[in-house]
Amino acid sequence: MRLALHRHIFLVFTALLATQASALTSSLGSLPDFTQLVEQVAPAVVNISTTQKVGESSRAPHNGLPDQSPEEFRKRFKDTPLEEFFERFFDQQFPPGGDYESESLGSGFIVSADGYVLTNEHVVRDADEIIVKLHDRRQLSAELIGVDKRSDVAVLKITAKADNLPFVKLANNRGPMNNPLKVGEWVVAIGSPFGFDHTVTAGIVSAIGRNLRSEQYVPFIQTDVAINPGNSGGPLFNMNGEVVGINSQIFSRTGGYMGMSFAIPIELAMQVTDQLREGGVVRRGWLGVMIQEVDRDLAKAFGLDRPQGALIAQIMDDSPAERSELQVEDIILRFNGRTVRDSGALPPLVGSVLPGNKVPVVVWRDGKKVTLEVKIEELDDDTVAGGKNSAETPLGLTVEEVDEDKRKELGIKESGGVLVVEAGDGAARNAGIRAGDIILRLNGTTVQDDKDLAKRVKAAAAGSVLRMLVFREGTQQFIAVPLPDDK
Repeated sequence: MRLALHRHIFLVFTALLATQASALTSSLGSLPDFTQLVEQVAPAVVNISTTQKVGESSRAPHNGLPDQSPEEFRKRFKDTPLEEFFERFFDQQFPPGGDYESESLGSGFIVSADGYVLTNEHVVRDADEIIVKLHDRRQLSAELIGVDKRSDVAVLKITAKADNLPFVKLANNRGPMNNPLKVGEWVVAIGSPFGFDHTVTAGIVSAIGRNLRSEQYVPFIQTDVAINPGNSGGPLFNMNGEVVGINSQIFSRTGGYMGMSFAIPIELAMQVTDQLREGGVVRRGWLGVMIQEVDRDLAKAFGLDRPQGALIAQIMDDSPAERSELQVEDIILRFNGRTVRDSGALPPLVGSVLPGNKVPVVVWRDGKKVTLEVKIEELDDDTVAGGKNSAETPLGLTVEEVDEDKRKELGIKESGGVLVVEAGDGAARNAGIRAGDIILRLNGTTVQDDKDLAKRVKAAAAGSVLRMLVFREGTQQFIAVPLPDDK
């Protein structure tokens, strides 16, 4: 009996192993083969090197030496035992004559048979000479057609003896916020990390429409493809051999790859490219609002079923928003037919609209959706975005009134308002209200004075969420203040 039981257990264990082996084999068999793709697209990928002539006195030495110019360093060690050593060092690193050449490396790719090349703006920034090295080892001088710092895109032009240069295919995407890429699909990068030409790395799409603080107008493609210095400006391919993005940035605390890389969507890059080729400049839309994220508490305070959209905390002077029907406290849910999932999604949508066009905007206002029409204008390079009685409110705040002179001094358009003199223990401080804040509105209505604020807070239902419009350090923002259940 025991022998039969052991035999039965052995057979079950063997069957399980066979099943797992079969699954593993099936899984391995489904892994992609990149060889044909690389053979097909690699000839159109290029290495880009630049040189820049730099004045000796304006440049600090390399190799971890202190942040002083070579000239200052020579003076520092003159008439010392180290004078001869540093003279030899600087003669090698910084040739006599006052100038030397600084070199940088990056990647790029050819997008047309007549030699137009795309790369990153930061790859060719301040370059005096740009050399493009092709897959067949030819090295050609490149003309800089134009750059756009906001999107980090640069357009170059090379000329070969015959206009039959290899070029990439571009993905047929449908706009900067509607990328047909899917999270989880395979992508391939080709570039020159650390100068190693035509290095191939692969991974998957980690996220789409990722917004970074450094580049508000680019909805990045996030991947886990290994990207390192020198990959910048190189192409990101899908499995059809089409370029879906330009590798641009990495998230790193060490300077090297840490599993997160970001690419500029190719459809956005081509919009920039077309404008640079046609007019040499890029025109972007401008709305003129200061926005903030809608968190769970603010969503509850505004009557939304979930956090979504971009909350307008301030409307800029002499802006398209000021000339429209948009209002402070509106939450933008859709812009020009596209869903605004969060505040970071709005700037790329606005920037993609050509100035002069009117677009529909759906906002959440007073508990319902309202559709407005806004005329977008052009974003320019300079635009981004005692002795008084005090009273203590039920929120633990000590406040005082704000007179007209103070509002004018601070540039506050709103009437009324109270200045937070002290934020004691309580719901307001827990929510982020602090001394120096000026509370302008409570639940959409102007706060007239300290008594008005205290009365309305006292009348609010226990467990509800108050929404406060606060003026802080030159800007307005909303803060949700949840009230305790036993208020």
